[in-house]
Amino acid sequence: MDHAAVIACIEQIAPPAGAAAWDNSGVQVAGTRAQVRKLGVTIDPAPGRLREALDWGADMVLTHHPLYMEPKPLSRPGYFLDAARAVLADGVWLYAAHTSLDVRPEGPAGWLARTLRLENLRVLEPAGPEAPQTGYGLAGELPAPLPWEEFAAHLGDCVARDFWTLAGEAPRRVRTVAYCTGSGASLGGAAQAAGAEVLVTGDVKYHAAMEAEIFTIDVGHFSLEERMTREMAALLDERLGPQGVSVRFFPGSDPLRVHLPK
Repeated sequence: MDHAAVIACIEQIAPPAGAAAWDNSGVQVAGTRAQVRKLGVTIDPAPGRLREALDWGADMVLTHHPLYMEPKPLSRPGYFLDAARAVLADGVWLYAAHTSLDVRPEGPAGWLARTLRLENLRVLEPAGPEAPQTGYGLAGELPAPLPWEEFAAHLGDCVARDFWTLAGEAPRRVRTVAYCTGSGASLGGAAQAAGAEVLVTGDVKYHAAMEAEIFTIDVGHFSLEERMTREMAALLDERLGPQGVSVRFFPGSDPLRVHLPK
């Protein structure tokens, strides 16, 4: 399949026009391969993941996170240079669907809402009045209210991380849930305005936790977006597989680890 047609399929799901102004969604490295027979999908353009995809024979790699936010020189050893070398040496395309994917809650970004079976969904931070269903974060009602302990157990079945950090006072019961993939702590006010008792997100910082407007559960940036990227791979497989493109998801790894000293 022509590389431009594969990119067009990606952009039907994650239109680049929806990306934030500060973001770098889109082509990261222009490849030389005209045809794409194998598409690798992974959360980060980490050199190790890219090498796995190239060893598999990928002609294009789609990541969620960009290779860079601001252009970097190719003169300094490290992550960026190693990743660029990997794809440039083989003429492989590297594409990132970052905030262009985050702002499309009807797609893979809405996986947790669907898993929790939230109803009456609304976007926490709409992209604009002309697109009220596009933007960051979602809020919705559970099929039935749950005591906090039962909701926490249910959420634990959905999120593949064995520890969370909490900010604020836990509610006795949870009816309305807000969540945002990635770093969504800034949406606490919008979540509260939407009637949510809890906000599920990642990357909650100290001062944001001190001033939390709503009970906030930080389940980790990686855990939310790794699942989103896996869902993206499955969706692309449905659309591209019948057209002769093999799609394979390459699991990433959380760069943050927990250490429990004695």
